[in-house]
Amino acid sequence: MTDSTASVAVSFATDRPRRYDLIAFDWDGTLFDSTALIVGCIQDAVRDVGGRVPSRERAAWVIGMGLAQALAHAAPDVPPERQPLLVERYRHHWFARQHEVTLFDGVLPLLTDLRGRGHRLAVATGKSRRGLDVALQTVALHGVFDASRTADETAGKPDPQMLLELMAEFDVPPERTLMIGDTTHDLQMARNAGCAAVAVTYGAHAHEDLRSLQPAFVAHTVADLHAWLRAHA
Repeated sequence: MTDSTASVAVSFATDRPRRYDLIAFDWDGTLFDSTALIVGCIQDAVRDVGGRVPSRERAAWVIGMGLAQALAHAAPDVPPERQPLLVERYRHHWFARQHEVTLFDGVLPLLTDLRGRGHRLAVATGKSRRGLDVALQTVALHGVFDASRTADETAGKPDPQMLLELMAEFDVPPERTLMIGDTTHDLQMARNAGCAAVAVTYGAHAHEDLRSLQPAFVAHTVADLHAWLRAHA
């Protein structure tokens, strides 16, 4: 595609009326290439407290949940009295290595395009408020998002509370709201809130698991996601 052809394609897309006024994004595995690091931090934390270290698949499955809930699922043999230590050790490993995490290629142009069309952009994440605020301090993301919700300030996924609060904040109904995420927890949350959802397969959960929840679209790359949003959002 030539530069002039690309410009025409974008122009046609921006001439279309908006279908979704509010677009909410999951964070890890959807915007940030952090799945492998999260898995490693979960495994290291479980190892620190003497639990049975979960497989990559088991650790990845819990991504998107609230931290305490996720760790309890990933390490069911760790007794309740050691769960606070498990959470502490996860945070230790994460904050020591979070500088390794980067945005997926193409995410910033995607977000810029959506803001240019007047969409409200939000984050609905299983991260803690502290963790999300640190990430949002980067210059590239300053002022990009209109609102955010984290699992430690409201209910964790797949409970719909995050999306319900965001919709109420901007007075946007479910049919005008879209959730984008890389896990079945994201898609189930959207379903529970009565919203449409788009899945991305480059994060934590497998394509077939995501497809089973019947998202409006399944994107295999950020470029796929960007093209779909230009045409349909």
